[in-house]
Amino acid sequence: MPIPHVRSAVPVDAFRQRFSATRRGARLARLLAAHQLAEWGHPHGTEAHDAAVLVVAELTANAVLHGLVPGRDFALSLLRDETLGTLRIEVTDTHPALPARRTPAPEEDTGRGLLLVEALATDWGVEGRPGPGKTVWALCPLPRDARLGPRRGTEAREGVRPAAGPA
Repeated sequence: MPIPHVRSAVPVDAFRQRFSATRRGARLARLLAAHQLAEWGHPHGTEAHDAAVLVVAELTANAVLHGLVPGRDFALSLLRDETLGTLRIEVTDTHPALPARRTPAPEEDTGRGLLLVEALATDWGVEGRPGPGKTVWALCPLPRDARLGPRRGTEAREGVRPAAGPA
């Protein structure tokens, strides 16, 4: 007998995962974020999906390149708020240094990550956290008229509780 799906009364969906602080970890974070967005009704090739995945890619790459503390992972959180039509992307690492937006020279190969985040997100910033490190976050718009993707399995993700009540 299939288990009935219970939809939360709170209009926020969450995805949280820890990754190794390696290039492979950053790539996996990007791929899983892309998959989660598609599950939430924002498929590959849409403006909202592609912009959010690029923001995830930049923030996770920064966590691996600049936020690396040997032996420590980084965490990715995606928080979709259906009511506000936003996706909050959070990348947490244990390095104390704060990110700094710079304007690289045209011939430089690096240094444009936060410029991209600033261009694609409606807002971004940095928050402290308990213990060492920081959380870099960005808000990306999501169309409210997108098909609401299945929410099966979101209850099992860290920090998301199933709604109480009848199925």
